[in-house]
Amino acid sequence: MTRAAWLFPGQGSQYVGMGKDLYDAYPQARAIFDRAQAIVDFDLKAVCFEGPADKISQTRYSQPAIFVTSIAALEVFKAHSHFPRYAPAFAAGLSLGEATALVAAGAIGYEDGVRFVMQRGRFMEEAAAQNPGMMAAVLGTDLSVVEKVCAETGAEVGNLNAPGQIVISGHLKKVEDAIEGLRAAGAKRVIPLDVSGAFHSSCMDPACERIAKALASVPIAAPGVPVVSNLTADVEASPEDIRGNLVRQMNHRTLWEDSVRMMIGEGIRVFFELGPGKVLKGLLKKIDAEAQCITLGTVEDFNELERS
Repeated sequence: MTRAAWLFPGQGSQYVGMGKDLYDAYPQARAIFDRAQAIVDFDLKAVCFEGPADKISQTRYSQPAIFVTSIAALEVFKAHSHFPRYAPAFAAGLSLGEATALVAAGAIGYEDGVRFVMQRGRFMEEAAAQNPGMMAAVLGTDLSVVEKVCAETGAEVGNLNAPGQIVISGHLKKVEDAIEGLRAAGAKRVIPLDVSGAFHSSCMDPACERIAKALASVPIAAPGVPVVSNLTADVEASPEDIRGNLVRQMNHRTLWEDSVRMMIGEGIRVFFELGPGKVLKGLLKKIDAEAQCITLGTVEDFNELERS
């Protein structure tokens, strides 16, 4: 048996048609989608399977859509013949994916997870409208330089994803000033991101206040699989710490590179990216080119696993 880690994607991994082939081919996936459809306040299956792209990219729709597709992929994996070969030593997810990881690890029930993610997406979208902002990827610059420019402009570091890939976030004018400052400081590239809000910054403060109240009534247990938090890049087992981290990661930087390095330091060499897209596989290659990442988000992915 090989010790492995489950990875769950965050917002930005969505695409029109995601989960459709899983839903058609596997009863496990069909049950996950149908259970969520009975809870959410929109036509989840239509958004995932048919789009359109501008709708599935909206935060209030993309977050529950990615969450449900990821849990569906996990349930298909659990029924797969190769599943017993891999012992889940850790679970982790990028931003939104951390909520998915906690459900996968048994800390939060599936239905409660659907409700939480639906509220999270709606609250973050409304906070983005209240506090207009933006995000930008900074390539080829040291963190110390980025932090210096952010301190001067009022922008904030939002994501530390992989070596040489830092994302800044915050109020529109502050990030625009930071982009100019970083280019002047010699950044290789600074790329404004096509996102609907300044996530992982103080622009999300109103969403944090609302989600904290919503989470107060959500039962949370100690995870059955150790979950690595974006906020601390360490395993968090206390239900109260988990509750607090789910709130704070919305307006604080995510430590994805450090989280992955923590798991690699614990001997993990095989990672499964469960859900739509291959964003986390791409980041893993930049963090450690020798680590293996198996993506499981489509029927073809599972067929390929069967052939391996």
